[in-house]
Amino acid sequence: MTESYTPPRVWTWDKANGGAFATINRPIAGPTHDRDLPVGKHPLQLYSLATPNGQKVTIMLEELLAAGHSGAEYDAWLIRIGDGDQFSSGFVSVNPNSKIPALMDRSVSPPQRVFESGAILLYLAEKFGAFLPTDPAGRAAALSWLFWQMGSAPLLGGGFGHFFAYAPEKYEYPINRYTMEVKRQFDVLDRHLADNEYMAGDEYTIADMAIWPWYGGVVLDRTYEGAAEFLDGASYKHVNRWARQIDSRPAVKRGRIVNKTSGPLEEQLHERHDAGDFDTKTQDKLEQTA
Repeated sequence: MTESYTPPRVWTWDKANGGAFATINRPIAGPTHDRDLPVGKHPLQLYSLATPNGQKVTIMLEELLAAGHSGAEYDAWLIRIGDGDQFSSGFVSVNPNSKIPALMDRSVSPPQRVFESGAILLYLAEKFGAFLPTDPAGRAAALSWLFWQMGSAPLLGGGFGHFFAYAPEKYEYPINRYTMEVKRQFDVLDRHLADNEYMAGDEYTIADMAIWPWYGGVVLDRTYEGAAEFLDGASYKHVNRWARQIDSRPAVKRGRIVNKTSGPLEEQLHERHDAGDFDTKTQDKLEQTA
């Protein structure tokens, strides 16, 4: 680092603290403006963005539909976190933590809100009886890996990802600190997947759907530019096998582009309200007809 930092006795908020998310990060909760959330025609209303956390849920919903669970039809509304949509009064009423994704299940009365991506995956798995083993050992394995992801990914995203890709300046200490931990996590996954087809064994579960957008995204070079090379992602051969295997699933191909606003236009479906939207409403199609 260029200079040492001495923390004050009491921290105060400096809104001009820099970084990619400086305009939306704040040390207080609650709404900043009044705005109701839109409601579509389907039982499930999702408010999200195609970050790794958002992709978990849209992949799950598309997998449920592919498996024949028609009750999993959903509307996916775009929440532009860079614009502060997550601080609207409507969004905060669904998720008081102002983070995507957030789900409203309107198939029950009163409508049920569910927030935090892991909780949404578990809620949907139990609601539809799918992608979560029913035998105690399999269920324990799937839930263990699901919660492993919930505890580990913040060190990949908020730690490594922030200092490697988003911080206003590059500092050796935090990049080294979080790189060490992230490579340890990849080694945990690689050793496990050497003996298991999926995270919970032979069965594809919500654990895979939770872990793949984060760790699969890195080794497939879709998350932070240059990170796959920097972390030597190719060396984790079992993670790569698993990541490519899941990436080939049709429901995953659909789910990962819902609420996506970056990358190739054919991989951006800003909102999803019908299964046919994948064929007609991606940004490349919309711009051709504009």
